[in-house]
This record gives sequence, C-alpha cells and structure tokens, in this order.
Amino acid sequence: MTVNDFNPALAENQTVGPCIGLLELSSVARGVEAADALLKEADVEMLFSSPVQPGKYVMLFTGSVEDVRLALSRGLEVAGNTLVDQLLIPQIHPQVESGLRRRGGHVNGQLDAIGVIETKTVAASIQAADVALKTATVDLIDLRIANGLGGKSFFTLTGEVSDVRSSVMAGARCADERGQLAEQVVIPRPHANLAVHL
Repeated sequence: MTVNDFNPALAENQTVGPCIGLLELSSVARGVEAADALLKEADVEMLFSSPVQPGKYVMLFTGSVEDVRLALSRGLEVAGNTLVDQLLIPQIHPQVESGLRRRGGHVNGQLDAIGVIETKTVAASIQAADVALKTATVDLIDLRIANGLGGKSFFTLTGEVSDVRSSVMAGARCADERGQLAEQVVIPRPHANLAVHL
C-alpha cells in the first residue's frame, strides 16, 4: 500500500486511524522468534518486520485494539530482556500509517516551513510523529526508521511556520519524555532547492 492507496475508511474519521503496535529488540534472533509468536497469537497485519541498525530487530503491526494488545503482550513475553522499546497507539494519525507504508518523500514547490524531529528509537519517532500531526495542521513529508541511520529515526513535517513550531514542540516533548529525543529543528522559508531533497 502506498500513500495514494491509503483508505480513510479504515479510520473512524480523518484524524484517527487503526491501532498499531511496535516492538524493538536488541537481538535479531529473538526478534524473529517474537514476530512469529505475535502473528500466531492474534489477527494482526505485519507492516514491517526486519533487522535494523545497529543489530536490532523491529516489528510493526496493525489490527484491532484487542488483537494488537494480545500480539504485543505475547511479543513482550518472547522478547524478555532483549526489549529496547515498545509502542501501542490505539488510533494512529492516518498520515503516520501511510508514512510507514511508503519509503521516501516527494516535494514540489516552495514550503512555508519544515520541521524535523530525530529520535534514538523507532517507537519514539512514530509516537512523536503521531503527537505532532494531531497537534496542528501540518503534513508529513517523510518518516524514516532505523536502517541507514545508525538505529535512529526521524520525520519531516511541513505547514505554516506557527503550525510547524507547535507540532515540533509537541512531538519533541513526547520523545524527550521517553528519554529518546536526539534533535529537533524548525526551518522557516526553506530554500527552494532544499525541497527536492526532502
């Protein structure tokens, strides 16, 4: 599924989407085992299940709240002391879900402002993106998780300067409360030549 295929009917309305769960483990072998166990435990769809840098394993899944809770609980049992981070969002913002299903952004034209939040874990970035998008009227340009980033993750937002500032502040606060904020920036009126690289 790409961003163009996203079906808002999956959500109760345009601001909330389906439930997602995530487990991030320090062991690839235990990650594969946990992914298998949680898929056998409940009716969930695996969106992402793969080794990520630096030698971690991340699995991201969606389904009903009850099924995701059951799957997450089973995955936590298997993960044991290899757990790095976890996440459950009962009603994720639709732009976060579509951002997780596609790879890379595409921007044409001048942007009023961009904001970037960088986190130390995948779960922190997804939760911060969800909070940021629910805070103000902004659009998600890109959401990148772990690979090619030394295990970190980041997302990029655009909108009016005041909205981007509010969103970045809320998302960064969320990541910081988890102890996982790496960096945050807001760039008003970014150079036109930058947009094609976002």
